[in-house]
Amino acid sequence: MFQRRSIPVCILLSIITCGIYLLYWMVKVTDELNYISGDQNATSGGMALLFTIITCGIYGLYWGWKCGEKVNALRARRGTPDGFMHVIFLVLNLFGLDIVTMALIQDELNQFAA
Repeated sequence: MFQRRSIPVCILLSIITCGIYLLYWMVKVTDELNYISGDQNATSGGMALLFTIITCGIYGLYWGWKCGEKVNALRARRGTPDGFMHVIFLVLNLFGLDIVTMALIQDELNQFAA
């Protein structure tokens, strides 16, 4: 269902394509995070992207918070709890650093894709 991605390549593609790859990456990461966390009723990646576009980015803040909660749960499951990822993701998204949020989420996903 998911694959290991090179974070530097994803960042480079996002920059080269002026953010278009970042949108694709957001959809994939959201779907994969939902799958790994077992949250099958969560908002899909496509819907998260649509809501983010419709709300001019405001939904992206909520998305960052929810992804942070899922990453916290995954870390707790592995025995390395860090209960502040949802706050970190929210702050990063508030300052327009969505690409950093994506890289942190992808790093977490890559640990499950081994």
